[in-house]
Amino acid sequence: MKEIKSDEYRVALLPVGAEELCGAGHTVLFESGAGLGSGIADAQYAAAGARVVDRADEVWARADLVVKVKEPQRAEWPLLRPGQVVFTYFHFAADEPLTRAVLDSGITAIAYETLRDAKGGLPLLTPMSEVAGRMSIQEGAKYLERPQEGRGILLAGVPGVAPAEVAILGGGIVGSNAAKVAAGLGATVRILDINLDRLRYLDDIMPPNVTTLYSDRHTILETIERSDLVVGAVLITGARAPRLVRREDLARMKNGAVIVDVAIDQGGCVETSRPTTHRRPTFVVDGVVHYCVTNMPGAVGRTSTYALCNVTLPYVLQLAEHGWRQVAAEVPGVAEGINIDRGRVTNKAVAATFGLPYAPWNAPADSPVTAC
Repeated sequence: MKEIKSDEYRVALLPVGAEELCGAGHTVLFESGAGLGSGIADAQYAAAGARVVDRADEVWARADLVVKVKEPQRAEWPLLRPGQVVFTYFHFAADEPLTRAVLDSGITAIAYETLRDAKGGLPLLTPMSEVAGRMSIQEGAKYLERPQEGRGILLAGVPGVAPAEVAILGGGIVGSNAAKVAAGLGATVRILDINLDRLRYLDDIMPPNVTTLYSDRHTILETIERSDLVVGAVLITGARAPRLVRREDLARMKNGAVIVDVAIDQGGCVETSRPTTHRRPTFVVDGVVHYCVTNMPGAVGRTSTYALCNVTLPYVLQLAEHGWRQVAAEVPGVAEGINIDRGRVTNKAVAATFGLPYAPWNAPADSPVTAC
């Protein structure tokens, strides 16, 4: 399926995935041109056994399982049909209209970002978090340049001139990858988190120019006040990101400082954040540059596609072979990826975000739902 979100260059299936699915007896419909943004030609998919079709609506009309990268866009909502399974990133908590459209469609929505593995990790979110974390510093460094409305600061500094100060709100996959890159460039880095075990781990593995701090309101204010670049890297699985930086807090920040809010996919952890695109990635509020692109990894489509497909393909094969209900019942963590099923919200965090009724994924269709 070709992604139609602005500047999205990833594709959800590699030719090797098409070959394995076809070898297992499944029919793979592949929209022409879907792989070009990742440098993969239609001929490679055709050689792997996929049927390359010219129209997206044909894929939507015929496919029982639709595998994508980004959430269905408004133009795609009318193409969703009851009984269809869509496997992609949804990020429902940041988008109520999308949530209601999917509820009305009657599809089963299995979200990459909430599916867990046997250890409780987020295997389909992790590789894109790694990409976004590393990109956050790359983009932050660029927008600190004066022509980009930044402070005119070189992240690494030079002999005799101090490097930039970088604050990272959240010490998970995004935060740790951001810290590695920022520290490697020579910046002075602070990571804030509320998980002390995680802070101890990061303190052990990070270089000396990275400091770990317990995250509370006072520490956040003191940290953003001194920082040139702030990276929002907070995640509450399936739920809206907490607002850690308020509108009035921007007055404490340096003029020309940069915020890269990676949490924007889940609504953003900065009150003044709003979704942007790669074509228009930034805006300025109270002298602070905001970078809030909702599909950051899409800009490095080839790297991101291979990293994503490496982890999604095993699940795609199981879903195609056994059906989502059997896989959810037998494979640990898959059930947590089921966010919406045939008009019912089956993820508690999504239900709570919008005050919608919640129903377990395996509850009978006529069973009562629970208010959240």
